[in-house]
Amino acid sequence: MLAELLRFARPADQTLSLHFRRNRELGQQDRAFIAAAVFAVLRRKRSLEAAAGSPAPRALLVASLVRIFGLSGRALEADMELVSRIKGLSKEKLTDAEQADLPDWLWERLVTERGATEAAAIAQGLLQQAPLDLRVNLAKIERARALAGLGLEAAVTRYSPAGLRLAGKPAINRNPLFERGAIEVQDEGSQLLAYLLAPRRGEMVADFCAGAGGKTLALSMLMRDSGRVYAMDISKARLADLAPRAARAGISNVHPIVLAGENDQRAKRLAGKLDRVLVDAPCSGFGTLRRNPDLKWRHGARAVSELAAKQSRILAAAAKLVKPGGRLVYATCSILAEENEDVVEGFLAASPAFRQVPVSDILKQQKIALEQGARFQLWPHRHGTDGFFAAAFERAR
Repeated sequence: MLAELLRFARPADQTLSLHFRRNRELGQQDRAFIAAAVFAVLRRKRSLEAAAGSPAPRALLVASLVRIFGLSGRALEADMELVSRIKGLSKEKLTDAEQADLPDWLWERLVTERGATEAAAIAQGLLQQAPLDLRVNLAKIERARALAGLGLEAAVTRYSPAGLRLAGKPAINRNPLFERGAIEVQDEGSQLLAYLLAPRRGEMVADFCAGAGGKTLALSMLMRDSGRVYAMDISKARLADLAPRAARAGISNVHPIVLAGENDQRAKRLAGKLDRVLVDAPCSGFGTLRRNPDLKWRHGARAVSELAAKQSRILAAAAKLVKPGGRLVYATCSILAEENEDVVEGFLAASPAFRQVPVSDILKQQKIALEQGARFQLWPHRHGTDGFFAAAFERAR
C-alpha cells in the first residue's frame, strides 16, 4: 500500500481509504497505526530516504518506524545493517532541504521569499500534526454551550469567535451536536476567512470556489440564514456534498450553482449585483501540509505557475460579480508569493475599479484580536492553524 501511495497517483487520504475498504478485517487500532506510519513517511520522506540510503518503500517504512516511532530492528525483523545505517545518520549530515523534509525547489523558494531562519521555522511547523478544529454554528447555539455539551476535551480557539479545538482526534460524526448541525469540522484559519468577508444579514453573497461548502455554511451562519449565498464551483460532485450539510445545519439561503468555467453564463447574470464575493482559489495547498503531506511531492514549480495563472483568471472573473461598494476577498491555503502576493499585485494593476482594504481594519471591526497588516497571512508555527493567505478589496462606488 505504501508503494501505491508513493506513486502519488491520487491524494493520500483517498488511497488510504481505498486500502481500508479492501481490508475490512483491520481493527480501529490497526488502521490508526497504519495511517500514522504511512503519513509519517510522507511527511519525512526526504530525511528518511537519506537515513535509509534508498527510496524503496520498505526501507522508508523501516526508517519511519525506527526514527519516528522508536521501534527496534529486532521487533521489526528488519535487516540490521539497514537499521544500523538508519540510526547512525545524524541531523548534521542532512542538507537543509532534507532537514526541512521539502523538495529542493520548494525549500529554495521559501528561503528566497522568507529567509533561511524563517523558512526553517515554517518547514518545522508544517511537519507537525494538525489539530482537529470545530466551528460552532452560532445561529443554533452559543459557543460556551456547545463547549459544555460536547462531551469531549476541548477549548475555545485563539482567534475565531466560533471555533473549538479538540484534544486529540476523536470521531465526532455521531456526536449529538454534530448530528443536529450545531458543529462542523473546519480549521480555525478557514473559519476566519468568513469573518474577513463579513457578510451582513439580507445581503447577496457568493462563495465562488465553494467546494464541499465549509465556508459557504460559515457565511450563511454569519448572515443568520437571511439573504442569499450562491455556492459556486465547477465540480458537481463536490457541491453535492453541500446539500446534506446545509440541511443538517438548518440552512435554507444557500443556492448551489455548478459552473461551466470561469466565465459561466449563469454567473455572468449576477455581474455587478453581489454585495460580497469570496474567492478561495484552487491552489497548491502547501499551507495544509500538516494534513496533506503528499502535496509537496505531487506539485512541482511548473504546477504552481500554472495554478497562479488560473488563480488570476478566477479572481478576475469573480470580481465582475461585485457591485459598486461591495467587497471581494481573495484567499488561498498556499504559502508561496507566486500564488498570493503576486496574484494580488497583478489584480490591482489590472483592476483600477478596486482598492485594497487593510485586513487589520476588518479584523478590528469584527473584534478579532489577531495582529495582521494590509494582507492576511496565517502560519502553523505562529498561529497554530493551517497556512492561509488573503487580501480584501472594495469596488469603487
